[in-house]
Amino acid sequence: MFCPLHSATPLISMSLRSAKKNRTCPVLRGCMDPEPHGIYGKYEKQSTQGPDMSLSKLIKIVNECCPNVASSLQIRIKLMAEGELKDMEQFFDELSDSFSGTEPDVHKTSVVGLFLRHMILAYNKLSFSQVYKLYTSLQNYSRCDKAKKTSKNEEAEMELTNTEEEEREMEKEDLDCPIGEEELACSGPLSQKQAEYFLSHQASLLKNDESKALSPVLLQKELNNLLKFNPDFAEAHYLSYLNSLRVQDVFSSTHSLLHYFDRLILTGAESKSNGDEGYGRSLRYAALNLAALHCRFGHYHQAELALQEAIRIAQESSDHVCLQHCLSWLYILKSRKGEDNSVFLEHSVKKAVHFGLPYLASLGIQSLVQQRAFAGKTADKLMDALKDADLLHWKHSLSELIDISTAQKTAIWRLYGRSTMALQQAQMLLSINTLDSVHVSVQQNNTESFAVVLCHLADLHAEQGCFSAASEILKHLKERFPPNSQHAKLWMLFDQKIQFDRAMNDGKYHITESLVTGITALNSIEGLYRKAVVLKAQNQTAEAHKILQVLLTHCQKVKNIEMVIRVLLSLAELYWRSSCHPVALPVLLQALALSREYRLQYLASETVLNLAFSQLMLGIPEQALNILHMAIEPILAHGAVLDKGRAMFLVAKCQVASAASLTPHKKTEALESAIVNLNEAKTYFCKVDCKEQIRDILYMQARLYNSLGKIQERNKCAMLFRQIHQELPCHGISLLIRL
Repeated sequence: MFCPLHSATPLISMSLRSAKKNRTCPVLRGCMDPEPHGIYGKYEKQSTQGPDMSLSKLIKIVNECCPNVASSLQIRIKLMAEGELKDMEQFFDELSDSFSGTEPDVHKTSVVGLFLRHMILAYNKLSFSQVYKLYTSLQNYSRCDKAKKTSKNEEAEMELTNTEEEEREMEKEDLDCPIGEEELACSGPLSQKQAEYFLSHQASLLKNDESKALSPVLLQKELNNLLKFNPDFAEAHYLSYLNSLRVQDVFSSTHSLLHYFDRLILTGAESKSNGDEGYGRSLRYAALNLAALHCRFGHYHQAELALQEAIRIAQESSDHVCLQHCLSWLYILKSRKGEDNSVFLEHSVKKAVHFGLPYLASLGIQSLVQQRAFAGKTADKLMDALKDADLLHWKHSLSELIDISTAQKTAIWRLYGRSTMALQQAQMLLSINTLDSVHVSVQQNNTESFAVVLCHLADLHAEQGCFSAASEILKHLKERFPPNSQHAKLWMLFDQKIQFDRAMNDGKYHITESLVTGITALNSIEGLYRKAVVLKAQNQTAEAHKILQVLLTHCQKVKNIEMVIRVLLSLAELYWRSSCHPVALPVLLQALALSREYRLQYLASETVLNLAFSQLMLGIPEQALNILHMAIEPILAHGAVLDKGRAMFLVAKCQVASAASLTPHKKTEALESAIVNLNEAKTYFCKVDCKEQIRDILYMQARLYNSLGKIQERNKCAMLFRQIHQELPCHGISLLIRL
């Protein structure tokens, strides 16, 4: 099934790109900065550009690289801090001696040698007062660390009641905490370089691995500290805007975004890099980002007004790049409002290619493919279009869009009912090597594309009855995308749906009520449909019919064809339960026509299955067996275990019904063949623990064994039937009117 939430990835990416085109925000530039590699690459950037870290953390980091150096470093700092000023002077004298001799300890032109020479020159230029200030700072640095250790030890002695499990959790949280967070929380004003590194690092984490970033509250606290010392720091306002989006704070995000562009104009940052165009450039991109912000929160009227303002200013300045961003957002806005937007999308792709904007062109192609998939285009044409887009991605090293493309292929194959192909694409994305270099604390695969693919994997495993594997995948998703992250809604919805299906299979309808509430909070249409399914299972046909009619009207209006077909199938089942089998036929034929028109093969197979059941109820089992051959193969190849069991159960029913007119010998063969099919169906139902269906199969097998004179097998099936029948409540539904 296609995941509509996947369209949020182009939306977020375009938001970042449209602001990045302004080329004045190092926060955004930092998202794409390559990170250092090599033996010390893991700590190089943090140690040279990050905020000052505590002595204990410094020793810990050095100890992981070289324990001998860590021990010597600790001893030397202790001697200097607890000694006198001459001890520090002696240290720098010894550094100078390391370059002398026939075999010097450090070569002058090496990386370490250049760094040491630079440090010695800087020390030699200091006046006496500056040297003394350096010495007192070193003492305070050592004392702060010692005081922190002492306070931690006292707290540990006071909290002796802590369990070992809590201690392990505290240690894990400390390891997961990025280096520099503790010190930053208690530090004073940062230098310009330190502040820029902190902002770019946190922006990179928010983009690629939100779970590793500071929590929204702590990050906002640090940003407020930065802005206290420098209120005109525009980049801090932009990061505050991104942080407010995480918690869906409309007021704070709008406030920070406007302040970001106001500060650009006030500080003259635009004019320095773009001449006289700086002021106008800032205004049009401010309007564009404001439109994107309102669109994300569903304020479509305000978004349209801001977008019109951005288009007007961009046209006056002949800024074609900004106009292409506006056109892309105009398409997103029209699609959110449910209007026809294919013309905007096609024009956007053509213009983006013309002006050499591969990122926007690729996003346009992917959106066009998604739109064509919902419109019922053939899979081969869609995959050809995505293949051309992938060539563009590899040519320009757009690894983020490669991930989105692969996730989109997974969703398209599931929409068309090809679970095997969807599984292949999902596995491909999980094993792909990204083109971008990865930061030590940033997982490049913690993006929405990976969340979508992992959710599909969990759903595919649950459909095949592998619930333990599905729960493991969901557990991994919960760790990778915590509940407060922006992509957590994806796995929450799939988790609720899998739990709902398991409860329905097990006949525990009282559990489904809370699950329906959770699904409705995440997806109102899906929640309403699941509520009707529960009412139908509880034999409350009038209430279920009313909900399904309302849902059908809404889905036809918004052109949600997949849900329209599922609602039509549920309505047909309600008509069966009311013994209105002739009324169900037009409904099923309408569903079949829609399935074939929109190339939804799996839904078409399910509809044929329902048509065969209707023909069985109308007394023409031979015709039902004939059309079953149209549906049985796709269901057995790509279907869920529950659907496979239903199909084989229906085949057995048709065989038994058609055997009445056969000769005794052929009738016996038909009944034995039906028993074999029932055993296969029972195997499928056992995988998903569907006890109601297993009970019906055991009842039918007992009747067939009785007809064949197999008393021992009959008694065994009857005993198993009685055991399950005592466990499950009976809602008065005969197995004859249950598919």
